[in-house]
Amino acid sequence: MSLFLLCALCACVVTIYSTVELILGLKKMVSLGDVDLSSGGDGPRVSIIVPACNEELNIEKGLLSLLSQHYENLEIIVVDDRSTDSTANILIRMQNSYPQLVVHTVTGLPDGWMGKSHALSVGASLATGEYLLFTDADTVMEETTVSRAVHYMKTRNADHLTLIFSNSSHNWLLDCLISDTGAGLLLMFKPWRVREKKSRFFIGVGAFNLLKGSVYRAVGGHETIRMHPIDDMMLGKVVKKNGYSPECLLAGDYVRVPWYHSVSAMINGLMKNMFAVVHYRLSLIPFLLVGVTIVSVFPLWGMIFGSGYVRFFCLIALGVRIMLFYGGMKYQRLPAWYVVGSLFSPYITLYIIIKSTMTTIINGGIEWRGTVYSLDEMKKSEPFLF
Repeated sequence: MSLFLLCALCACVVTIYSTVELILGLKKMVSLGDVDLSSGGDGPRVSIIVPACNEELNIEKGLLSLLSQHYENLEIIVVDDRSTDSTANILIRMQNSYPQLVVHTVTGLPDGWMGKSHALSVGASLATGEYLLFTDADTVMEETTVSRAVHYMKTRNADHLTLIFSNSSHNWLLDCLISDTGAGLLLMFKPWRVREKKSRFFIGVGAFNLLKGSVYRAVGGHETIRMHPIDDMMLGKVVKKNGYSPECLLAGDYVRVPWYHSVSAMINGLMKNMFAVVHYRLSLIPFLLVGVTIVSVFPLWGMIFGSGYVRFFCLIALGVRIMLFYGGMKYQRLPAWYVVGSLFSPYITLYIIIKSTMTTIINGGIEWRGTVYSLDEMKKSEPFLF
């Protein structure tokens, strides 16, 4: 068997298997829209904690959606994390209009902490709720989201609930890149299996991480992941590792996030994360690059320039990939022609992996929102993967 034929066969098998697993897995998941609302006004107190660093474009819309929640026993805590834009002014204006809004300003970052983890930890220390909901400043929630989520947690006696949000960015190439990344994360972490006690799978999403306050304190809160750039997922890992009960639902339009505003913004945003996925181990990067190339890049070129079985297997792999993207675009109510972006997104993914790795090594760490974090310090944190 030639090398090209082996690559084509691998791409075909992996693509078909992954697509079937993803579709069947998502079908097993509960949608938040199918969950009942919490009854009455005697629900447990929920503290929503929102970290904000230079969020002038999105924070007002996000906070208004939280203030409009149909859940009575609620407090909203915003931690302004050293913002240098007009975020602080927006928060002052909103607090004047909504006195129930609690705003705390962080002026400095302690040694050994990443900014977002520190802001979340500060917010949690101010919270009085039985439940803590960590969310991002650009997250927009439908007015019954918290009520449904709390009802589900109480019904299932869950300790941690994560919601898979809907992306609200609208750009053909960006949407395909987000879909590509999202599908990869879903296949890696299999959220339909996180509830299984004996499974190694965990999940956490920055847009919606809801957990019992007692559980948060018992696992050490963000103190345990204070130098990890992927704080949301790592919180889910810590909860699962300590034997608590996580759940994950599909939020659909109940939680919407403009994950990124442009392709360049997504590239820059993932600079801090991609190398962290393999815990800064350079030896694993070639395997990651080869895997992405064989599965996502090779089928198109094998179909064009190959012959015989090479072309046949590549055609199947590419066709299944395009159908998967078409289904994703249809689910998000996006134009079908956006699937064209699936032909280009793998190259951007490869670029992000290479750039993230080289930039982190050359700079001896990462720069995130104006703060530089040492590679040596980040290596001391718990590995992201299992």
